[in-house]
Amino acid sequence: MFEGLRFNHWQTSEGDDGVVTLTLDRADSRVNAISRAMLDELEQIVERLAIDKPAGVIIHSAKPAGFAVGADIKEFVEYARHDTVLENIEHGQRVYESLARLPCPTVAAVHGACMGGGTELILACHQRIAADDEKTRIALPEVMLGIHPGWGGTARLPRLIGATDALPLMLTGKSLSARRALELGVVDRIALPAELLAEARLLLRHAPPRPFARRARAWASNTWLARQILAPMMLKQTAAKVRKEHYPAPFAMIDVWKRGGSGIQQRLKIEARSVAKLAKTPTAQNLIRIFFLQERLKSQGSGVEAGIRHVHVVGAGVMGGDIAAWAALKGFDVTLQDREMKYIQPALDRARQLYEKKLKSPEKVEAAIRRLRADVDGNGVASADLAIEAIYENADAKRALYGQIEPQFQADEILASNTSSIPLDELRQGLQAPRRFLGLHFFNPVAQMPLVEVVRHDQLDPAIEKRALAFCKAIGKLPVAVKGTPGFLVNRILMPYLLEALRLYSEGVPGAVLDREAKKFGMPMGPIELADTVGLDVCASVGKELAPFLGLELPPGLDEKLDAGKRGKKDGQGLYVWQDGKPEKPEVDKEYVMPPDLQDRMILPMVNEAVACLADGVVDDADLLDAGVIFGTGFAPFRGGPIQYARSVGVDQLRSRLEQLARSYGERFKPKHGWDHQALTDTGGKQEATHDA
Repeated sequence: MFEGLRFNHWQTSEGDDGVVTLTLDRADSRVNAISRAMLDELEQIVERLAIDKPAGVIIHSAKPAGFAVGADIKEFVEYARHDTVLENIEHGQRVYESLARLPCPTVAAVHGACMGGGTELILACHQRIAADDEKTRIALPEVMLGIHPGWGGTARLPRLIGATDALPLMLTGKSLSARRALELGVVDRIALPAELLAEARLLLRHAPPRPFARRARAWASNTWLARQILAPMMLKQTAAKVRKEHYPAPFAMIDVWKRGGSGIQQRLKIEARSVAKLAKTPTAQNLIRIFFLQERLKSQGSGVEAGIRHVHVVGAGVMGGDIAAWAALKGFDVTLQDREMKYIQPALDRARQLYEKKLKSPEKVEAAIRRLRADVDGNGVASADLAIEAIYENADAKRALYGQIEPQFQADEILASNTSSIPLDELRQGLQAPRRFLGLHFFNPVAQMPLVEVVRHDQLDPAIEKRALAFCKAIGKLPVAVKGTPGFLVNRILMPYLLEALRLYSEGVPGAVLDREAKKFGMPMGPIELADTVGLDVCASVGKELAPFLGLELPPGLDEKLDAGKRGKKDGQGLYVWQDGKPEKPEVDKEYVMPPDLQDRMILPMVNEAVACLADGVVDDADLLDAGVIFGTGFAPFRGGPIQYARSVGVDQLRSRLEQLARSYGERFKPKHGWDHQALTDTGGKQEATHDA
């Protein structure tokens, strides 16, 4: 059938039964990121299929990692740069639509990751079957890049499963397991992985009709009237979660669906124009940049064997206990040490709750629980490959503990501290082998916060650092290597923001106003709510450690709260009163007049300190700094990080605003060293050219 045609990214075969199998296998890549070249070849294949009309077509992937990870994001960046997004989106739509119009039955056989453009490819097939295992994940996550599906996702998925199920999937980017995809009707059948292609052949020959109730529900939710009623409701729900000026893509996607009529061509046309428009927004450009930064962080532990199987954690408090639980969840044998069993038991109880939430089967839950063992006497140190100290923030106590741990090491075991602020040069004093000591600073809550700071010092062995990065990768965290100066990267940048917000609070600015303005800038949580969530005791402890180094003072009022036992969320009272895990924020007096420079007073100290961190070489480059601050603090992702924010607003303008604040409120706002750093005038686009999607 394909005589005379040669393909680089597709394998084609025809069985005796007349069924053609098309296998995605992108050349020179471990994953299928769908490129223009792949689409061009698929276009030729589909043209031939339309002429020869085989008995059926099965599309699957040769990659062990999965079906397809989506469109090639590097190519998309180039399209945006050359203003050819619309042309290339329309090209992909035409190829997929020609596949959808084939006169023969088509089945997509899915295993592993099926994302974005890969999901849109299977939606263009008549039927879909998925491997029934935990590796299969199907999603349309384009909204996370500041755009929305453009190769027919918005045009086909609502018509397939109904708008009320389809739109939430696309608005959140949430991925589906094979079984959930079957329940919703995204796939028509599931099969054991080893039987996927055989079952796909059966589905090709005996395609069951879609249940009438499902078809009726899908039709009813996409009528003109349903779209006019549902769209405003969805816009309101979306506006309650994100601001349109910050994240325009979800709002644009709802509008695309609302305006899309019954004809597929009209729906595709509206979809393509919307994506092309979104591609030009700063939000999309920054979120795509963050995607590459995330891939860069993920890749840092690649190609290195961590040599770690057994992890020993000392300190079963919230941080130590949750680090131990997470490592056991990810397959490591873990021993957890504290002075008495009564301190360890709460950590084990929290671990069980985590496993029951993350692991669906009781067998997997019990297996994870068996991997996490209480160890009051600390016997696990002798057989551990990595020992993590997570006791309270006191340098003398930590050094005394190292004196007990280190003599039990046999060879190249790693000793790590979870300290959040104490300089590593101070902690390494007295160690027999400081080369194998470093910081592994996790963030609270461990199960939710993706970042781990891998903290360096002047005597650290680079090979040990690489093993630590590989360990972070193995437990599914994003590591960033930082210099071991006070506060490292994240806390050093976060504390000026928190302390200034607390100062404003002490000056009488309502907490609800401060939180509202921070969220208006794009922070995921306001600083007053954050201080209560972290704990006012932790804020005070880290603040006292860092304030002299940062040239700051602790604001008044903290000690009184702590003396009264009001540490925040964990006590039910702090700056707010907490009920059922949520803060009760007092109503703001309608007569209250907000200071016009409120947002600048909170946000610019972060940017100022970020610039100083860059100049001090706390991280290796500006991209890693932005990544660390975004994944460690939640700094407004759509702004691209503090350095990218400074570039976009303008260095001279921000310096001028800081100087004005310094004249009004004091020296703490004075522009720090580093505002002449070359990275502040760079475009920040280097990583797009070097990292795969």
